[in-house]
Amino acid sequence: MTLFGRRLPIIAAVLLAVGLVAGLVAPPDRIQGNLQRLMYVHVPAAWLAFLGFAITFGASLAWLWRRKPRYDRLAASAAEVGVFFTGLAIVLGSVWGKPVWGVWWTWDPRLVTTALMFFVYLGYLALRRATLDPLVRARRAAVFGVLAFVQVPIVHMSVLWWRSLHQPPTVLKPGDPTIDHSMLAALLVNVLAFTAVFALFVRARVRLAVAQDEEDTLPGPLAGDVVTAPRLEGVSRDE
Repeated sequence: MTLFGRRLPIIAAVLLAVGLVAGLVAPPDRIQGNLQRLMYVHVPAAWLAFLGFAITFGASLAWLWRRKPRYDRLAASAAEVGVFFTGLAIVLGSVWGKPVWGVWWTWDPRLVTTALMFFVYLGYLALRRATLDPLVRARRAAVFGVLAFVQVPIVHMSVLWWRSLHQPPTVLKPGDPTIDHSMLAALLVNVLAFTAVFALFVRARVRLAVAQDEEDTLPGPLAGDVVTAPRLEGVSRDE
């Protein structure tokens, strides 16, 4: 997996720098002020949680169809990175919610479904660690990865299906986005920047998985390589 080769870290760093500047230059929210700038990390983190689990879903389907180890490695790697960004979105949402809602946590449909999604994919990773046989692990994880993806549309639609404190979609909705266009531009730059970081993380994790698989296939040491005859002090081997 090359994915821009050595240029990807440079691309990610440049985009992050541009995104930081865009987030600082964009005007503050009329009501929330500078607190709203958390959006430029919180929203990309939530998007990448969805993207990571969507890749896990697609790679799991591909493994069930083709039975290729690379699809299993990609599914696992995307799930790990997706869990990281889900946790980041939850933490930033709590930091943002405390001054706005007055509490760190509330039983809001968006928060509850996101937390449930987080724990479901932690369960996916736990299942992988608990299964030693590679083929059985890949099969079980693929089925789990396909079924677990139902959490993603539930989280996205939760603010439309139930009454929620969380604001409804402002970008991914029919019609013109209900957000100032300068803020939207800064948000999209940061989404692109964090997507590059996501790709960097997934690529590194896949490479690590390949190295681990190669190490597992190496033959172990023979008995003669680890057992040596005892030596007596002052006695040479020729005696």
